Amino acid sequence: MKKRIHEVELFTKYPLEVQREVLDNLVRTAENTQYGGQYNFKDITDIETFKHKVPIVSYEDLFPYIEQLMKGEQNVLWPSEIKWFAKSSGTTNARSKFIPVSQEALDDCHFKGGKDMLSIYFNNNPETKLFTGKGLTIGGSHQINQLDKTASSHYGDVSAVIMKNLPLWAQFVRTPKLDIALMDEWEEKIDKMAEITAKENVTSLSGVPTWTILLLQRILEITGKNNILEVWPNLELFAHGAVSFKPYRKVFEKLIPSKDMNYLETYNASEGFFGIQDRSDSDELLLMLDYGIYYEFIPIDQVDKESEVAIGLDEVEIGKNYAMVISTNAGLWRYKIGDTIKFTSLSPFRIKISGRTKHFINAFGEELIIENAEKAITEACATTNSEIDNFTAAPRYLSGRQKGGHEWVIEFSKLPDDLEKFRFCLDENLRAINSDYDAKRHKDLALEAPVIHSVAQGTFYQWMKKRGKLGGQNKVPRLANDRKYLEDILEMISVMD
Repeated sequence: MKKRIHEVELFTKYPLEVQREVLDNLVRTAENTQYGGQYNFKDITDIETFKHKVPIVSYEDLFPYIEQLMKGEQNVLWPSEIKWFAKSSGTTNARSKFIPVSQEALDDCHFKGGKDMLSIYFNNNPETKLFTGKGLTIGGSHQINQLDKTASSHYGDVSAVIMKNLPLWAQFVRTPKLDIALMDEWEEKIDKMAEITAKENVTSLSGVPTWTILLLQRILEITGKNNILEVWPNLELFAHGAVSFKPYRKVFEKLIPSKDMNYLETYNASEGFFGIQDRSDSDELLLMLDYGIYYEFIPIDQVDKESEVAIGLDEVEIGKNYAMVISTNAGLWRYKIGDTIKFTSLSPFRIKISGRTKHFINAFGEELIIENAEKAITEACATTNSEIDNFTAAPRYLSGRQKGGHEWVIEFSKLPDDLEKFRFCLDENLRAINSDYDAKRHKDLALEAPVIHSVAQGTFYQWMKKRGKLGGQNKVPRLANDRKYLEDILEMISVMD
C-alpha cells in the first residue's frame, strides 16, 4: 500500500506525461482491431492525430460494435477476449446499455481502484483496524448473455461483474458468500444478507446508499437493536458511490451514531473507475490517471453540437462544467459517458461530479432520463385519454423508515379519466422502459409508487414568469435530481391558494 501511494504521488506530479503514455498504450494495443483498422490507429502518433482521426461517440454510435461483441465476435473494439458486460440504463434507444469489460479493465481499473481506495484510506487513517473484520459489499446480479450462442459471456451490474471476478484473497475478507451476494431476487437477498452478516464482525461497508440503508434497517428489525453499532461495534468505514450522498448522510448518522465513522466517496461507473475521495476534510475526488483511461472534456455549452471539440487536462479550468469523454482499456473510444464534472483543483487534478449532460433523476440509482419520462407520460396519456401542457419531477428522499420515491407536478390540458389509473400507467411504463427503475420499484423495496400533483392550467406559465424565464429559449426543467424546482412550484401553488 505504501508503494502504491508513491505511484499515486507520481501521476499527480506528472499528470500530462502519464496520460500521454496511457493513450499511446491504448492505441498501440488496439491498432489491429476492427475499430483500430477503421480509424487507422497505426497512423496515430500523437494526441492531435488521435483527435483528428477518431470521432467522439455516444453509446448509440458504438452500439453496432457492442452488438457484435454481444453475439460472440472478438477483436472488435479491443484485442483481448470480452467475456463480461456491465449492464446499466440511461440510453435513449434501448431499455439497457451493455458496456464491454475486458480483463485489463478489471485488473488495471476496477480492481486497482478498489485497492487504491484502501491504500488511500490506510494512508489517511494509520490507526485503522479495518482488516480485523470483514467488508460487506452490496452488489447486483448477473446472468448468461443469451445473444452469445457459445454461452461464454455474461452481463450484470458492474458490482456483480467485479465481485464475480475478484481474486481468491479478496473473497476471504468479504461477506456474505457470493451465492447470496449475487442473488437477483432483492427482497430475499436483503433478508438473507441481514441474517448472515449480523453475525459477522463487519468493519466496512460499500455500496449504493439506498440499498445499504435498506439492509441496515432490516438488520435492526431482525436483531431488535437500536443502532448498527450494537450489531457491529467495530464498523468504521462506508465507501459509497453512484448517487449523491448528501440526502442520506443524516439517515446514516442516525443508524450509525459514531463520530469516528468514516465516509469515503468513489466515482466508479460501468465504464470505469475514475475518482477517489483522497482527503477526509473535502468531498473532492482525485482523478485517477493511470488506470488505462485517457480523459478528454467537452465544455458543457458545446455538448451535442455538430462540431464538438474535446480538450485535454492541459486546457481545463477550475469551476467550469465539462462533459467527460473517455478512451479505455475495454475499447470505448472517445466515448461520452453522460456525466458532467467540475475541476476544483488543477494540481493535482481533483473533481466534483456536477450532473448529467441531460435532465435526469438518479437519487436511488434508477438513472431516469428525460427520454424515459417523456415516453412513459405519453403512453399514460394515451391510455387515460388525457393531454398535458407541462410537467416536472424530482426525487422524494428517504426519511427515517419511509421509503423514497418520485414526485411529479403535472399540468393537464385535458384531465385523465382517472388520475389513479394515470399514475399506475406512468409507473408501469417507466418500469418497462428503464430496467434500473424497475429494479428499485420491485415490491416497493427501494422506491414507492410515484406521487402526482395535478395543477391548474397556467401554473407553469406563472412559475416561469416568477423566475424571469418566459420566452422561447427558456424551457421547463422536466427532471431534476434535487427538489429545488418542485418545491418552488408547490410553494407558489400554496401561496396562490
